[in-house]
Amino acid sequence: MTEARMTAPSDDPNAPPPSDAKAAAPAEALAWESRSRRMVTIYLPLACFLLILLFPFYWMTITAFKPNAELYDYKTYNPFWVGSPTLDHIYLLLFKTDYPRWLLTTMLVAVCSTFLSLLASTLAAYAIQRLRFTGSQYVGLAIYLAYLVPPSILFIPLATMVYQLGLFDSPLALILTYPTFLIPFCTWLLIGYFKSIPFELEECALIDGATRVQILWQITLPLAVPGLISAGIFSFTLSWNEFIYALAFIQSTENKTVPVAILTELVTGDVYQWGALMAGSLLGSVPVALFYSFFVDYYVSSLTGAVKE
Repeated sequence: MTEARMTAPSDDPNAPPPSDAKAAAPAEALAWESRSRRMVTIYLPLACFLLILLFPFYWMTITAFKPNAELYDYKTYNPFWVGSPTLDHIYLLLFKTDYPRWLLTTMLVAVCSTFLSLLASTLAAYAIQRLRFTGSQYVGLAIYLAYLVPPSILFIPLATMVYQLGLFDSPLALILTYPTFLIPFCTWLLIGYFKSIPFELEECALIDGATRVQILWQITLPLAVPGLISAGIFSFTLSWNEFIYALAFIQSTENKTVPVAILTELVTGDVYQWGALMAGSLLGSVPVALFYSFFVDYYVSSLTGAVKE
């Protein structure tokens, strides 16, 4: 009977908890502290970043589908929601303006200038990184410094050349002038990526009798595909969003690009067609977003310089 009374659980509320409960309490406290730390250091900054990043797209979307009554009367209607969605702004943009042609012109200019920039910057980056000549490192630095020159200074002498060559008011003027700021950046980006490719692979090919062109085409470029895609993404995005050159070199309505056209053609005097403006901005950002989504894996690998040996 004495042993039974000793092993029976105590009914005293002030009795100390069992040893398992003592061990579980610190574990729960540590788990709660870890969750709180993750919430403060990871999830909260990530939520703020997503809010800042996605809010402009959300605002463009709701503004594109709002009727004019809701756009100008925030006292009656909620500014952050659409009460009665309408397609009038999109209809105005697509069927009463030259927006489809502006979109095609912008695509043509962006694709052609990106191709020319990648071609020239690939050859330049490979020569600077692989061919041994005096001052190659300084040449790469000089090319990067050329990228830092603001377009507001370059477009003045470029405008003179465009006029003299008879390219004014033509998409060809943009195709030939955009590489002036695309090639330096792409060259600097590809120099770093070519540096991560083992030089021993090219040495083996040289011993086997391969030429530099064969090495570049058959060995270096297949390994540098992520870097090329990354440079292409940056070039395409910069070409698509460029404003100063497109404003200075293009005058006619039908040859304008999207960034210039939606500002100059949809703003008449002091009247801002906000619905059409936001619809044009939203539709103009879709190709770039799709371009990024298709090649995001290559883009991330190029940033990390991941090359399998």
